[in-house]
Amino acid sequence: MNEFSGFTGVALSGSADDDITAKLAAFVRHREAFSPNTWRQLLSVMRICWRWSQENQRTFLPMAPTDLQDYLFHLQAMGRATSTISVHAALIAMLHRNAGLIPPTVSPDVVLARKKINRTAVISGERTGQAVPFCRPDLNRLDAAWNKSPKLQHLRDLAFIHVAYGTLLRMSELSRLRVRDISLAADGRIILDVGWTKTILQSGGIVKALSTRSSERLMEWINAAGLAGEPDAVLFCPVHRSNKVTTFSTVPMSAPCLEDVWRRARHQAGAKTPLKTNKGRYSSWSGHSARVGAAQDMARKGISIAQIMQEGTWTQTQTVMRYIRMVEAHRGAMVGLMESDDD
Repeated sequence: MNEFSGFTGVALSGSADDDITAKLAAFVRHREAFSPNTWRQLLSVMRICWRWSQENQRTFLPMAPTDLQDYLFHLQAMGRATSTISVHAALIAMLHRNAGLIPPTVSPDVVLARKKINRTAVISGERTGQAVPFCRPDLNRLDAAWNKSPKLQHLRDLAFIHVAYGTLLRMSELSRLRVRDISLAADGRIILDVGWTKTILQSGGIVKALSTRSSERLMEWINAAGLAGEPDAVLFCPVHRSNKVTTFSTVPMSAPCLEDVWRRARHQAGAKTPLKTNKGRYSSWSGHSARVGAAQDMARKGISIAQIMQEGTWTQTQTVMRYIRMVEAHRGAMVGLMESDDD
C-alpha cells in the first residue's frame, strides 16, 4: 500500500482487508488528483493520528466514531486550533471514503463533539488568524526604497511583491511563473499566463494583467537579471551573494526563501517589533499578506465582493468577508441608519 502500509491498524488478511488494501493502493496511484500540499498534509495527519492510535490501543482504519471523538478532544487538549482540528477530521474522512469505508465523521456523536470543540474554543477567546495585510501604501514605500537599488535581490523582491499585490496570486502560484508566461499588451503592460491556481483547474487557464508601474518593475528585474532570453527559467529565481544570477533555475524557489522576501520587506519598512497575534501566528508580513491587503484595498474603493472573489480566485464568500471585515464594519446598515439621523 506504499505510503499507507503502516497506517491501517488492521490485519491485512481476508477478503475485506484485501479490498481495503486494493482501494488504498489505487488511492495512492491517483495521488496526482490532489495538490502536493494536500497530499503532504494528508500524510502528516495520518502519522499523527496513527501514533495516537498506537499509544492508546485504538484502531486507526477503520476508525470508530468513539475513537475519533477522543482523538479530536486530544487535539483540543494539545492546544490545536479549531481550524486544524477540522482539517484532521476532514482528511481522516477522506481516507475512509477512498478505502471504501463509512467515514466516522458522519456519526451524530462526532458531529456533536466537533460542535462542542468549536463552541468551547470561541467562548474561550480563540479567533481565526489572519495574515498581516500588505496594502497599497506599503507597496509605495517599498517601491520608493528599492526601485533604484543596485542590488539584484532588491529588484527581484520588489518585482515579486508588485506581482503578488497586483495579481492576488498565492505564493506557490507566483513561484512557478516562468519567463515564457509573459506577454506584452499593445500599450506595453505585461500580461501573465498563469495557467492554473489552487481553485481554478481548466485547460484554458487564467491570465493576469499588471499595471504600468508593476510591469516596469518586473521588466527592470528581468533585464537586470538577464532572464529575457531564458523562456524556461522561473521568473523569480535565486540571486547569488555576488549580486548575480549564476544559473537560470527551472525549479521554483522554496516557500522559506519566498517568505524571506516578506521578512526583508518588513525590515525595510522599519517594523522591528513583531505584532501581537492570536496563538503567536502572523506576527509580520507573510506569503498571504498581499492577498489580504489587496482585498481590503479593493473593498475600501467600493469594489464588489464578486469582483474581489474573481481577482483572488476565491470560491467561498466567507473567506473574503473574513479578510475585509474591518473595512466593512462601518458600512453596516445600522451605522448608516444612525449616521443619517445625525445629519
